[in-house]
Amino acid sequence: MVLFSIFPEINDSEGHPSSSRQSLKGTSEWATSLENLLEDPEGVKRFREFLKKEFSEENVLFWLACEEFKKTQGKKQMREKAKEIYMTFLSNKASSQVNVEGQSRLNETILETPHPLMFQKLQDQIFNLMKYDSYSRFLKSDIFLNHKKSEEQEENSSEAQTAAKRASRIYNT
Repeated sequence: MVLFSIFPEINDSEGHPSSSRQSLKGTSEWATSLENLLEDPEGVKRFREFLKKEFSEENVLFWLACEEFKKTQGKKQMREKAKEIYMTFLSNKASSQVNVEGQSRLNETILETPHPLMFQKLQDQIFNLMKYDSYSRFLKSDIFLNHKKSEEQEENSSEAQTAAKRASRIYNT
């Protein structure tokens, strides 16, 4: 199911689609803060996978949509994206409604004069909800722990191969 089009493909820093190939630093960084997790495309992917199982994926999707919205240029495009965010996450008929305080006070009139920070308070509420609720459970989840174990095995395998290559060079010279 495609929720909406405002999410670009999640890519790594070189513009390539995100892959599961990460250094051990990946899960170690994710465990230090939700901010670090959300800065890593692979971390976002794993967190979304976890939230989907908890039936709360809409929280991270809303947070990501707000981040993308802040980068929007041009009033027309901003109005379109604001309406898409509103209809997807905030309206009474939203397909992926997020539960935020003050939601009942929001109505479509806010979409008339969009600005990059128009969803900031709501985004902060959702961030705090994830930070103090979902994130701690994610760090204890099978999704996180299995990924961490897989990273450690990959790292150990890589180190063993490097040591074997060094040993073979020493003994073959």
